[in-house]
Amino acid sequence: QQQLVESGGGLVQAGGSLRVSCAASGFTFGLYTMGWFRQAPGQEREFVAAITRSGSTTYTDSVKGRFTISRDNAKNTVYLQMNSLKPEDTAVYYCAARGILSTIYDYWGQGTQVTVSS
Repeated sequence: QQQLVESGGGLVQAGGSLRVSCAASGFTFGLYTMGWFRQAPGQEREFVAAITRSGSTTYTDSVKGRFTISRDNAKNTVYLQMNSLKPEDTAVYYCAARGILSTIYDYWGQGTQVTVSS
């Protein structure tokens, strides 16, 4: 059974840093593009960052230069390092996996809460 489990969320002051992790199981992690999404209260879920199986990365404009996505294929884990956090980064952060031939993200985690206080 495919599973994604996020961890590392919490409460941090504005300007601080946090790293969230996502452990994958039940599928061939190294073949999948991994993404991070977030959803703030009352808002749509939005794309944050993605990393392909070859290590290419993309970011939404609002986090460029502050967030870094990385992956460790030996540990079946994807990370999101978040620096210079702002109150508007407050959201539930979800990781997701997209297969080679898929145009959508096939598997989703349950999310981890990140709260940035001003």
